[in-house]
Amino acid sequence: IVRDARSEATVDWGAINQPMSPAHYAAVKTGILAATEGRDLYVQDVFVGTHPDFRVPVRVISEFAWHALFIRNLFVRPTRRAYETHDPAYTILNVHSFSADPTTMGTRSETVVAMNLSERTVLIGATEYAGEMKKSAFAMMNFELPERGVMPMHCSANVGPDNEVAVFFGLSGTGKTTLSATHERTLIGDDEHGWSDDGVFNFEGGCYAKIEHLSSEAEPEIYGTTRAFGTILENVVVDEETRRVNLEDTRKTRNMRAAYPISHISNASLVGYAGHPTDVVFLTADAFGVLPPLAKLSLEQVEYYFLSGYTAKIPGTERGVTEPEATFSACFGAPFMPRMPAEYARLLVQKMRGHGAQGWLVNTGWSGGPFGVGERMSIQHTRALLNAAIEHRLDGVETRREAAFGLHIPISCPGVPSDVLDPRETWHDPVAYDQQAIKLATMFRRNFVQFHDDVTPSVVASGPQAGEADR
Repeated sequence: IVRDARSEATVDWGAINQPMSPAHYAAVKTGILAATEGRDLYVQDVFVGTHPDFRVPVRVISEFAWHALFIRNLFVRPTRRAYETHDPAYTILNVHSFSADPTTMGTRSETVVAMNLSERTVLIGATEYAGEMKKSAFAMMNFELPERGVMPMHCSANVGPDNEVAVFFGLSGTGKTTLSATHERTLIGDDEHGWSDDGVFNFEGGCYAKIEHLSSEAEPEIYGTTRAFGTILENVVVDEETRRVNLEDTRKTRNMRAAYPISHISNASLVGYAGHPTDVVFLTADAFGVLPPLAKLSLEQVEYYFLSGYTAKIPGTERGVTEPEATFSACFGAPFMPRMPAEYARLLVQKMRGHGAQGWLVNTGWSGGPFGVGERMSIQHTRALLNAAIEHRLDGVETRREAAFGLHIPISCPGVPSDVLDPRETWHDPVAYDQQAIKLATMFRRNFVQFHDDVTPSVVASGPQAGEADR
């Protein structure tokens, strides 16, 4: 991000948001424009945001036709009338054939993704990954919208027949797309939204779903999109003879993706926005087997777990990961959040308090032991718990405060065995669970030290309890 008068005091500079000088940005821009001379390029004029009052007109210029199709799938296509008056507020220029020179352009490698918030441009070079365009647009919205009192969210969202909205935060692989796509509720969007004074609206006009090991039985809606015309499939293995895709073959990567228009989901919202959320859900795939499948959160805990943004990597998901590894990504999307995390956290809590939304923590990861010992949470149990929570069937159910993290878990839920609800009871060795809980709690506390000066003591105290007395 270019460090200048507009960004100096508003961007959270550090390991993620790397500063670039205006001179280096100008050098990249000169080089990338020179690389486009004489080339055929693809231009897409789209909107980021479905709500007419908050959408941002964006022009995306790309070298690949499939990148142009990706943009048409992922963002909001203007109507003919809107297209005639489309005046881009931001421009994204994506030129794969351009390689940056780190010595003269201040980049860390030949690959560059650089944003100029004053000029409102994004330059992308030396990468084919289509997600850079999507995430650049997301980062742009995350910077611009808080100034207008809108909470930008890395979440999926759906709305029930009673018009009650639920939003689902979570990092990649935690189930945002899967759990928000259900026949019983209308999908607003699967990844990026804003919460304005009017309610929730989708940033996108499409979905970008993880599809490895996808089955028509467990996830029929998303599975169907992988067979639909116009869907882009990335990182999939195709049989050389039959030309059929094999979603079980992860030899390339576990990060297989499908990019498709939201209209490929049969019960998707046609307008892309709805009212204020009644429920805010944090999804985590806890590979340590410690967190409960469902817990009810206080507003202090909402702030704590939102700033923590916890999930866990498992072996095989990324190069070099050989055992479960905790990941903390503030606001469940730190790589796309230019501003200070506490600014987003305060805005979220303010919205929830003002509209009476309930917070929930849902573990879609492991139970009965860590990865390699326990088992992955049953998606049927997770769906039953989520449905009961957001349909308010748990409102009158008694909860108990578990000791390790101080979380309030329901003592019963229709369709879910009671012994599943308490993670400690699912372990054969309770002492081993206690040791694992202390290990994870310690990681939480160490990570949260960076936020101590930005939150109240009650928020700090709402974090995990395990091992606290031994510190």
